[in-house]
Amino acid sequence: MFRVVVSYPNTPGSRFDMDYYLNQHTALVLEKLKPHGLMEVNVDQGLGGGTPGSPARYQVQAYLNFPTAEQLQAGMAAAGATLMADLKNFTDVRPDIQISKVIR
Repeated sequence: MFRVVVSYPNTPGSRFDMDYYLNQHTALVLEKLKPHGLMEVNVDQGLGGGTPGSPARYQVQAYLNFPTAEQLQAGMAAAGATLMADLKNFTDVRPDIQISKVIR
């Protein structure tokens, strides 16, 4: 399995509309990427860092799972620009994106 991790840094003063993200953007992700093999989307909301009282490094992290690297790449090629264009509707933070092979 292959995974895209989209992490939104917890930048002081940044804007993040969780309602839009969960109800509009995630629906767009599913609509655009399911035809390319997207299996599931999981979303975490950061609550704190490793040290008690410290802020979370990321305010939100999303995990998008695909069965193959080829399906992941095809989905990103087909829909990546559309999904990135939607960012302005819910945040002013540029996400960190990582692609991983799930090994366990």
